[in-house]
Amino acid sequence: MSHEKNTIRYPRVESEMDFSRDPLEVLEAELVMEPPKSELTKMLLHSSNLLDISPILNEAASAIIDDSFTRCFKSNPPERWNWNIYLFPLWCLGVVIRYGILFPVRLLLLTGGWLIFLACFYPVHNLLKDHDKLRRKLERGLVEFLCGAFVASWTGVIKYHGPRPTSRPKQVFVANHTSMIDFIILEQTTAFACIMQKHPGWVGWLQTLPLDSLGCIMFNRNEAQDRLLVAKKLREHVENPESNPLLIFPEGTCVNNEYVVMFKKGAFELGCTVYPIAMKYNKIFVDAFWNSRKQSFTQHLLRLMTSWAVVCDVWYMEPQTILPDETPIEFAERVRNLIGERAGIKMVPWDGYLKYQRPSPKLKQKKQQELAQVIIRHLEEKFA
Repeated sequence: MSHEKNTIRYPRVESEMDFSRDPLEVLEAELVMEPPKSELTKMLLHSSNLLDISPILNEAASAIIDDSFTRCFKSNPPERWNWNIYLFPLWCLGVVIRYGILFPVRLLLLTGGWLIFLACFYPVHNLLKDHDKLRRKLERGLVEFLCGAFVASWTGVIKYHGPRPTSRPKQVFVANHTSMIDFIILEQTTAFACIMQKHPGWVGWLQTLPLDSLGCIMFNRNEAQDRLLVAKKLREHVENPESNPLLIFPEGTCVNNEYVVMFKKGAFELGCTVYPIAMKYNKIFVDAFWNSRKQSFTQHLLRLMTSWAVVCDVWYMEPQTILPDETPIEFAERVRNLIGERAGIKMVPWDGYLKYQRPSPKLKQKKQQELAQVIIRHLEEKFA
């Protein structure tokens, strides 16, 4: 044999590395073929044992890359279709029609609806105080009319599936939540009393008088006393046979209609029959998700009014009751699954309030301790 055939050729990282292979595999192969020459090389060899904790590191990396919680509250921009010489003129024509023709007509329609509502609501509210039953009936009709004017101002194409809600004692309706317009779309056909977060401005005025006449319950999520008071009012409302049907959005915040986060258990521990409502918006013309951190509700409405249309499907589903061996949390999860499957949206195990409140230091410390224990255990096993 020639001397050249007996020579062992070691792979060179810089020039001969196969980039289709895992770099760590190449490193281990080189270290096995060539005897360690220094303490540094030994450390590199032993460092490969850290790969045994790769599952937990992989989970952490996946959480950073694919953050399903953050995705719940992001509006995904539509793909651009108009940037070519053929379609761009059509897009420009559409802008002129939407902003120059449709928007002024819709604005006049909504303004007319507001004027009729205010002209009728205040006389009914103030002059019929001694006729509660008639006053409540007329106020319900006026609120439904105003909500219909809002839907018309978006050229709303709403398809309702299933039997419409009726007023009965000991019942509560729950729905997934994308925007404040969810309430408007549902309210135009049924006078619901709703649990709502307090808002400033003209929305706050609307909550104070017109919606208060429906029995809506307002709260501030940052006030613990408000939450206790809401729980008390909820029980009083469902026990009153003359109350309007109660509507709750148990997610507690607006989600982008692609995911559904965890349901709060409050609506499911009242001992009532729960009527699920699934809502799904079609993004063909506009994304109806309201990101309250980036835009006010007025800006959100202007965006809807300058779109072609708001397309939405609403499913009134079969009533559900808690099973004998079921906890309120399990009941809430079962109803959430029904709504998610019907609307075709993904379910994620997140609490929507994390959008407003960061995890507590105790929770973060607990996770840090769990990670440290896993790393220490694996290191002890490998280097023992």
